[in-house]
Amino acid sequence: MISVGKRRWFSSSTSSSSLPWISPLQSLANFKKPDPPPKTSNVEPRRKSKFIAHEAAVNMIKRERDPQRALEIFNMVAQQKGFNHNNATYAVILQKLAQSKKLQAVDAILSQMTYDTCKIHEGIFLNLMKHFSQLSLHEKVLEMFYAIQSIGREKPSLKAISTCLNLLIESNQIDLAQDFLLNSNRSLSLNPNTCIFNIFVKYHCKKGDIESAFEVVKEMKKSKISYPNLITYSTVMDGLCKNGRFEEAIQLFEEMVDKNQILPDSQTYNVFINGFCCRGKVDRARKIMDFMKNNGCTPNVFNYSALMNGFSKEGRWQEAKDVFDEMKSIGVKPDTITYTTLIDCFCNAGKVDEAIELLREMKERELQADIVTFNVLLKGLCSGGRYQEAIQMVKKLPDDGVYLNKASYRVVLNSLCHRNDLNKATELLDLMLSRGFVPHHSTSNELLMRLCKAGMVDDALAALVGLAEVGFKPAPDCWAVLIELNCRERKLLSVFQLIDELVI
Repeated sequence: MISVGKRRWFSSSTSSSSLPWISPLQSLANFKKPDPPPKTSNVEPRRKSKFIAHEAAVNMIKRERDPQRALEIFNMVAQQKGFNHNNATYAVILQKLAQSKKLQAVDAILSQMTYDTCKIHEGIFLNLMKHFSQLSLHEKVLEMFYAIQSIGREKPSLKAISTCLNLLIESNQIDLAQDFLLNSNRSLSLNPNTCIFNIFVKYHCKKGDIESAFEVVKEMKKSKISYPNLITYSTVMDGLCKNGRFEEAIQLFEEMVDKNQILPDSQTYNVFINGFCCRGKVDRARKIMDFMKNNGCTPNVFNYSALMNGFSKEGRWQEAKDVFDEMKSIGVKPDTITYTTLIDCFCNAGKVDEAIELLREMKERELQADIVTFNVLLKGLCSGGRYQEAIQMVKKLPDDGVYLNKASYRVVLNSLCHRNDLNKATELLDLMLSRGFVPHHSTSNELLMRLCKAGMVDDALAALVGLAEVGFKPAPDCWAVLIELNCRERKLLSVFQLIDELVI
């Protein structure tokens, strides 16, 4: 075994000795260093910009608050190769510019659309018509209507005609409306339908000219395509009720149901409920509600709110509460207006604790009380002499995310002045001014006069300085009293400062 091992080792040794011997020095001389790696630049290769599609462009323009920047985005995406604006991108930029009253930019976009080949829908022009109507640019309203055909390259629909006519009528542009209707008859071969006639019925009723409204209804009955419908009758009945002509309204109601077989809905009944409540006839309104239920029409939240408001105006809080409970019992969910109506009713009856409990119930039902709700409650607290609670509510609500308005502060400040609680009044005045709210001019004068009469000259002067900083100028009698009291107490420096404040 050993000999075999030695033999193997020997043969191995012999094999290795047969290889040529290389000097280490020669090896090093022949050794070549590898080429150094190529130098890399710190600058990354320029990435290819991402193509912005129409949907992304629309979202970018929507999110941009600055209209000029939105216009830049609109123009920027159009520079992309293969991108052409479509109805969506035109609609969103025009909406943004119209809302910001950038009318020259709107005209420029419309001019661009004239030469574009994409399909433009009439909704864009209806939107612009509404914006121009709000700005009292009635000629522009008509211009947008005719742009449906010139730019959109389609015949205006009856909806477009009705929208244009309604906007002109609502703005009292009767001459423009009549000319528009005549032109539409000639150029579009328009046969006015019920919807168009209803616009004129509404206009006459709104103006209190019920006889003219009846004349329009007579014309409607002569044509099959414009026969009066539920909206027609409801509009006329509402006009009659608002003018105290209840018996005629009821006769028209019976004619609608018996002769024309048109069934009333909850909105039609609400015309009578509101009408009777506004005229102090809440018991008749209650009978209308009962008649409504007996004839298979379930009252909605608007019907119940109207009836509650009627009872509230007459100070009948228990009956208002009964209506509220009935509404909940049949599964109709009260809304913020309903709760506010009952809160106001309770506050007027001196039941402020019950009103506060309703506010808690609103929160439990995840209903958001609005500024009207809180102002009603603040007034109720002040009427009940609970001024400290009212002041604490005014202080705390903004921290809870409720943004009060000037009426919120004024109702509390007026009450404090009438109660002659001048320390709390000046404290509230400081809070108002620090939050950017200014008291009514008469309230400011009254507070200053009361401070002077109470001998609180320093407080009166401090209050006046704060009010002067927001542009308040006291009445001559108030000014005279302030100067006289400061002079009487030999506060001449204060007098000079006071005059400086007022004269400047």
